[in-house]
Amino acid sequence: MSDADLGLSLPLPVPSAELEHRLAVRRSAPAQSLTVPGPSRTQVERILHLGARTPDHGKLFPWRFVVMGPASREALAGSLLPLADRQPGPEKARKVLAKLTAAPVTIVVISAPVESQKVPVREQQLSAGAVCMNIEHAAGALGFSASWITDWYSYDPEATDLIGVRDGEQVAGFIHIGSLSEPALERPRPDVASITTWRD
Repeated sequence: MSDADLGLSLPLPVPSAELEHRLAVRRSAPAQSLTVPGPSRTQVERILHLGARTPDHGKLFPWRFVVMGPASREALAGSLLPLADRQPGPEKARKVLAKLTAAPVTIVVISAPVESQKVPVREQQLSAGAVCMNIEHAAGALGFSASWITDWYSYDPEATDLIGVRDGEQVAGFIHIGSLSEPALERPRPDVASITTWRD
């Protein structure tokens, strides 16, 4: 017997024009252009709580956060300089370190898979990626701009040691958060129709 047969009325979907608009105009900010004001500690805590409300098969929470302010990122960038010289393109590797030091606050999302017979590691890593996107949305909801990036230091073993990545973990992303003096420029978007298959 259906709910209708029982005389129960199901709630209708309630659209949110504000949320739809935010998603429609969402744009990653250039990390080097992020400046003050940035979120306060209380706002960062709120961003983290919102970010953690993400799909997570098995309720494993297979991720953790490292919140970095200007001093810790300046020190990290200095420690990474010698490693940059060993990269395939040393000049570019040094140049991208500027992304680390511009924004007021950076949240490093670390994928930390949990041993599970039920949930594959890949699903846990996807959950960490979803956290990164949620953090971007949360920062936007609080009025800030954000940039989710990974650069060579997210993958170089010596660099990840400096960041504090443990065995079995990976950097899912550096989420730089701050303010922009003007909106980020739009970029090309995919032709959704050409990459979508409809099936009845």
